[in-house]
Amino acid sequence: MSDSLHPVFRDITLDIQGNTIAARQWGNPDGVPVLALHGWLDNCASFDAMAPFLSELNLVAVDLAGHGQSYHRHRDANYTVWTEIEDVLGMADALGWEKFSMLAHSRGAVIATIAAATFPERVKRLALIDGLVPPPTTDAEAPETLRKGIEQRARYHARKSKVFDSLEVATAARKNGLFKLSDDAARRLVERGVRRVGDGFTWSNDPQLLASSLAKLNEGQVQAFLDRAVMPIRLALGKDGIQGMIERIRPVAEQHPGIELREFPGGHHLHMEESAEAIAHWFLPYLSEAE
Repeated sequence: MSDSLHPVFRDITLDIQGNTIAARQWGNPDGVPVLALHGWLDNCASFDAMAPFLSELNLVAVDLAGHGQSYHRHRDANYTVWTEIEDVLGMADALGWEKFSMLAHSRGAVIATIAAATFPERVKRLALIDGLVPPPTTDAEAPETLRKGIEQRARYHARKSKVFDSLEVATAARKNGLFKLSDDAARRLVERGVRRVGDGFTWSNDPQLLASSLAKLNEGQVQAFLDRAVMPIRLALGKDGIQGMIERIRPVAEQHPGIELREFPGGHHLHMEESAEAIAHWFLPYLSEAE
């Protein structure tokens, strides 16, 4: 649960067509509804550092399918950004939210943008962190994309999850993963993202999340989604985030009149570390607006 620096949240579950989405609800239940979507291989603890500064909002941070404590898709299913859209709408429906805003990081930010563009009448505002739209692919890359996705799915079907002797060992592994994390950020993600096996722990994430998509959006399709995302968008980028992210995203954002972009100190998980409070203060008045 939370410590003295983090007000108590409420653990909840949402039923999405018979599938269980686990979540944490923070803040004011009567406040402006905001759905928080984490990044790839993370979980709802991704928002623990920001949530105390957003207490005016009705903030529900979810574990997306295959992550944290939520359900895993069928063995033959594929985890793609666009397969998440039904779940996002299902979560809002389960919460009784006709209109809502989204706070989202990385892959979650891409999911939020695509969802908002697909159902713009449902989404009021987007508050995004180190993510906006997927990198476009070319039509010529489609056969190789399909081949790679199929080969990886077969590989990860047979993969056995690594078992760690303790939470401390798992935390050290997570801290030194693809994106470097502070001790506190790694610990929070690990505590939410493991399950006990025998005398040890293993990741609770579905191994199929490691397989790449069978198909990806081309440049025209990415632009079409972005054109339909007509709601206001605020985008926080880490100055030391994913290599090339700022150079790729800034020109795209500058062509979209509804996007306000700001850079903050930190790496890809800047919202869990030194810039958590600053980003929250930038987002709060914006997300709190009635319209």
